Amino acid sequence: MSDIKLINIKESILKDNDNDAEFLRAKLARENVFMLNIMSSPGAGKTSLIIATLKVLQHKYRISVIEGDIDSMVDSEKIVQNGGHAVQIHTGGDCHLDAFMIKSAIDTINISDFDLLFIENVGNLVCPAEFDTGANLKVMILSVPEGDDKILKYPLMFQVCDALIINKIDCVKMFDFDFEALKNRAALVNPKMKLFEVSSKTMEGITEWSDWLSEQIDDYKSRLI
Repeated sequence: MSDIKLINIKESILKDNDNDAEFLRAKLARENVFMLNIMSSPGAGKTSLIIATLKVLQHKYRISVIEGDIDSMVDSEKIVQNGGHAVQIHTGGDCHLDAFMIKSAIDTINISDFDLLFIENVGNLVCPAEFDTGANLKVMILSVPEGDDKILKYPLMFQVCDALIINKIDCVKMFDFDFEALKNRAALVNPKMKLFEVSSKTMEGITEWSDWLSEQIDDYKSRLI
């Protein structure tokens, strides 16, 4: 057995990615640009939340969206149709975005033209939680139709996020969703995680979420001065 060399591929990949992420964060800091990584399962409402947030914040910040999908341009087209700027990444089958992919996307734009970058990660509650994208903030979206027990099934995603957005609260009467149970579970897994209840469709709660995000951005930029 002593003649066997063990190579931990996952450990090596994650270490390389972490190095790329730190390089990217330093680059964004030099350009005074804030970036947040939005993650969720498919259909939770990442694109609709970004569009709703754009409506509130686009008067204050110059914003671009990095869209990650295995295929298609659907979400990027929605962003552009709603007055936003988008860069599309096709992962070619990968179920997440990593720092190298984000760097490749950023290299296609003039970064000094923007104050704020959204990353819309691939819809997945497993892999995206493991890969640092270089973002300053990690946000998880959980939609009411998914149920309040996702935190029990995918704890790492909730552990790594700075904020949890409970989306689609406008349809809560049609589903058996226990807000208090979710909040209690969240407090055990990640007590520092900020929670927001929103509807991207009706815009309920979007102002509160956007105001908090704006505070994070302004605090970040003030520390760079």
